[in-house]
Amino acid sequence: MTQTRVERKERTRRAILDAALELCEDSSLVALSLRQVAKEVGIVPTGFYRHFDSIESLGLSLVDESFASLRALLRDVRRDQGSTTDIVDGSVSILVDHVHRQRSHFAFIARERTAGQPAVREAIRHEIELCERELATDLARLPGTVDWSPEDLRILSGLIVSAMVAVAEEILAAAQRPEAERQIVEKARTQLRMVLVGALNWRSRT
Repeated sequence: MTQTRVERKERTRRAILDAALELCEDSSLVALSLRQVAKEVGIVPTGFYRHFDSIESLGLSLVDESFASLRALLRDVRRDQGSTTDIVDGSVSILVDHVHRQRSHFAFIARERTAGQPAVREAIRHEIELCERELATDLARLPGTVDWSPEDLRILSGLIVSAMVAVAEEILAAAQRPEAERQIVEKARTQLRMVLVGALNWRSRT
């Protein structure tokens, strides 16, 4: 079956993204050159510019696709689950599954959020902040948070999101060690339940 021009372009774009992920496995995006990516994909260097303006813009695209589906999945689990325990268990399960299915993406995020190009680091920070904002909105619907201030809701959502970022990085580090991963997951569920139980007894200052 003959591919259309649009299909060929999208296939090449996908190949560039995948090649960048593979080439960055042992180093940061800052060490990656356009020529390396082009050679890996099998295109001329000028062909790279038909898809991305720079290595930086490629990195921004990787950040975007790393977070987009995860945020959507977490929104779904928070909307569909009732109790705080269900929300915690569902969210942790979604996170673990997503790390497994997009391990290279999460490894990329883990590296670049501290050692990446400034624009890429900022994009990751912004995506994490979006996760916190969305979670704060959902937390405001839980019993016991009706009178909370927006600031307190953001503090709680920040604690939870920071914990989940740490869990994702621990799972990456526990590759090929199922028992270690199981312990990480159980600890994460317990920690998040403790945070929520304590938080729901909090009273914001008036």
